Amino acid sequence: MKLPFTNKILMKMKNLTHKIPVFLLFLTVLLGCQNNSRDESVSASTEFDVVILNGRVMDPETSFDAVRNVGVLDGKIALITEDEISGKETIDATGHVVAPGFIDTHNHWQRVMGYKIALRDGVTTSFDLEFGTLGSRVAEWYAIREGKTQMNYGTASSHEGARSIVLDQCDAMWDAPTALTCRANYHGWSDTIPSLEQGNEILKIIDKGLADGAVGIGATLGYFRNGATAREVYEVQKVGSRYGRQYGAHNRYTVGNSTTEPNGAQEIIANGLSLGAPVLVCHYNNAGWDVIHEMILNLQGKGFNVWGEIYPYSAGQTNAGAVFLQPAIFEKQLGYKYEESISDPVTGKFFTREEFLETAKNDGGKEILFYKQPEENVEKWLRLEGVALANDALMALDHDAPWDTPYDSLQGLHPRTGGARGLALRYAREKNIPLMSVLNQLSYVSAKHLGDMGLESMQKRGRLQEGMIADIVIFNPETITDNSTYAVAWKPTTGMKAVLVNGTVVVKEDQVLEVYPGEPIRFEPVEPKFEAVGKEQWVERFMVGIELEGEGCLPTPETHPEHFK
Repeated sequence: MKLPFTNKILMKMKNLTHKIPVFLLFLTVLLGCQNNSRDESVSASTEFDVVILNGRVMDPETSFDAVRNVGVLDGKIALITEDEISGKETIDATGHVVAPGFIDTHNHWQRVMGYKIALRDGVTTSFDLEFGTLGSRVAEWYAIREGKTQMNYGTASSHEGARSIVLDQCDAMWDAPTALTCRANYHGWSDTIPSLEQGNEILKIIDKGLADGAVGIGATLGYFRNGATAREVYEVQKVGSRYGRQYGAHNRYTVGNSTTEPNGAQEIIANGLSLGAPVLVCHYNNAGWDVIHEMILNLQGKGFNVWGEIYPYSAGQTNAGAVFLQPAIFEKQLGYKYEESISDPVTGKFFTREEFLETAKNDGGKEILFYKQPEENVEKWLRLEGVALANDALMALDHDAPWDTPYDSLQGLHPRTGGARGLALRYAREKNIPLMSVLNQLSYVSAKHLGDMGLESMQKRGRLQEGMIADIVIFNPETITDNSTYAVAWKPTTGMKAVLVNGTVVVKEDQVLEVYPGEPIRFEPVEPKFEAVGKEQWVERFMVGIELEGEGCLPTPETHPEHFK
């Protein structure tokens, strides 16, 4: 078994022969700790709930890769062994990979059919850590799903949601599927720089979501770049820092160029480092991705909980009213042409310039596809070390479609909604990308960083080890594939023999069963930690003998020509 970090340890010890006895002692202790989660009462003679026989067990944390039998008991991986075992339910995994269930940090379709199509793709835990949920309704969001959800689920406290409620009073919005209505009919959430009073109300709503257990703060910052000052973003991240939780953001300059994209990542990363808070850089598979990736890995090497995600597609999906699709940015700054870059996911037709601008004006919430990166970059992203793979799935037009809705009736989808993992595993096979590396992207990376943030339920997921929670995928590495395309986006992944969620089989031979073992992934509720901000406190803390003028959103020593009177 290859132990985590062993190679790095060996490199550092290479020329330190006088320290070999110390190193051997350390290695012995490390080896002795590998099975410290095993229940000593469990043995090969135990009758398990589920046994998975003769599968290729792959664990990305330890790089363990061998044919073994796996015994599942009481929702956990109880035994991994070469011995014969038996149980109430048997899965013959001969010729199949047995790996940790896939974790999606970025799925906006947190609804019944959104979960169902994701299960076909091997997802066992689904988060929306970019948009999230209105902070005042986070507790309700979790309560609605309790006992009724097929996979594990979690959400962030929404920055955009708080702005929409405070600046537009758009009561229809509380999560991503309901946000499109507000985006289409209001503009305060995106363009308004709030007053100090409004700014504090925004912070208070976000804080409420964190107090009620939200996994972090989610921010679609690039959509409200004109309204959110640097001070506002810093203060929002400060709210998260009081809880030790991350700010996960669609960066200010996404979509941008190879300079502005990294600048957007640098904004939230610098804030996080200043505040001692984790940061998630959402879907940085855009221009400048190489700079962002290097920066993130260097920071991780220095011990910072800064991480990022990609999705394996050259095209993204958004709504027509997005600010970065307006001519001043889209054409003049970025050099795109509408007729070559933007299509309708329902009809497949590309917009003319006139058609798109009319749609953006009159139907700004309409979902569109945006072709923004060369196709050959997909393979490069899947070869990146230490990045998480997410899919940024948007909703079908009928986002509340019931569980028995035929897949082929789901309109308006991007192929990533049900095919991102199937595509990644197909690329691993066809492009000779190390399978363990891809599995690391699909499961362990997200589990590690969320676990390091203190989310205990993720410290037991994303790993195929004794004592871990039995979120497991079993697939044929020679046949698993995505089937969704931009033209036919609804087709689910095939080649998944079984998917287990908390020890319960939820998918069998590419069929989703009507069972609901999903659990909430959240922090325990605590008392709110909101602290109102004001100019007086800022002056007292940071200045000597100077008074600040103006009525800005949050204290700033500068005035804004339009908004600070």
